[in-house]
Amino acid sequence: MKNQKLIFISSIALAALVIVVIVVQVMSSANAGPGQYDSFAQCLKQSGAKMYGAYWCPHCQDQKEMFGPSWQYVDYIECAIPGGQGQTAVCSQAGIDGYPTWVFGDGSRVAGAMSLSDISQKSNCPLEPIAEPIAQPPAAEAQ
Repeated sequence: MKNQKLIFISSIALAALVIVVIVVQVMSSANAGPGQYDSFAQCLKQSGAKMYGAYWCPHCQDQKEMFGPSWQYVDYIECAIPGGQGQTAVCSQAGIDGYPTWVFGDGSRVAGAMSLSDISQKSNCPLEPIAEPIAQPPAAEAQ
């Protein structure tokens, strides 16, 4: 009898935990608005710019963090084979020998991390971040 009660209580606790996780996920995705650099990242993709990188590369992670949520629009090619043993055929064929490597629409390359400003200049994509909305004071009522 005690085992059945313990199983029942454990099941209820697990179900409650699952519900909490689902609610948190839904709320966090509902609050996700546009990224600050969405237009810039989309322009990069349209211009043919690509970043080659590796999941274990700290400079690649830095580049991703610079874009924030807008990173989803960047054309990123993962070069590392799981376990860190070698490089994918796509990256080998492209002649990638360091990470990150940016390849631009004109065929030029830059090895190493770049500032958003430098990426903008190299790609001819305007760097116009979306500003946070500024709260306006309420208008004074006419008397």
